[in-house]
Amino acid sequence: MVGRLLLRGMLVGALAGIFIFIFARIFGEPLVDWAIGFEEKAAQAAGEAAEPEIVSRATQAGLGLFTGAVIYATAVGGLFALVFAFVYGRIGALSARGTAALLAVGAFVAISLVPVLKYPANPPAVGNPETIGARTELFFIMIVASVVGLIVAVGFGRRLAVRFGPWNGAILAGIGYIAFIALIQSLLPAINEVPEQFSAAVLWQFRIASLAMHAILWTTLGLVFGAWAEHDLPSVRHRGTALRRA
Repeated sequence: MVGRLLLRGMLVGALAGIFIFIFARIFGEPLVDWAIGFEEKAAQAAGEAAEPEIVSRATQAGLGLFTGAVIYATAVGGLFALVFAFVYGRIGALSARGTAALLAVGAFVAISLVPVLKYPANPPAVGNPETIGARTELFFIMIVASVVGLIVAVGFGRRLAVRFGPWNGAILAGIGYIAFIALIQSLLPAINEVPEQFSAAVLWQFRIASLAMHAILWTTLGLVFGAWAEHDLPSVRHRGTALRRA
């Protein structure tokens, strides 16, 4: 059964990758083109030689973007399915669709939303090439802290629910998670490498588009995978019957 879920997760992930490609091609690539143009003009003004184009821009925005989006989303879909197989039946009597939706929301918040609040995505011409390694490390530290914090918050939330009720337990756990994230973000260094002449509107639109692509991924996984798994994994009351069906 887990193998079937894994295959379905990967297929739904591939579908999400196609959706991401379409969105990025329409809304993201024009912003990237503008940023590249800004970078080239800045280099010319500084008297720097243009960097050789190893891969054409058309290939980057077409086949390269499609391949990267589909492969990434397929891999994430497989991981999503494995996590779903582990948690299904362990978080109450939720149906497969409800479990997938809840898992997708949690993943979007912990993996996509919280990290970019501290270290948002940047288009070309934004950021110092010499700090790419440090920026990448900080971003992944933020992801790990966010995921661990969410897992701990869920565990505490279940314990608090026994004493204070499900609603109050969830609120207290949520407050604890927010406080933990605020502490981590205050401890990690800030990064501000945006050129003064760079358009604030383009930067904002690029970051919104980047976050929207993550939202497309997790929404597709939560809804489509959940609906597909529902046929074989109906609502259960306990873990014992969760993965023995179909």
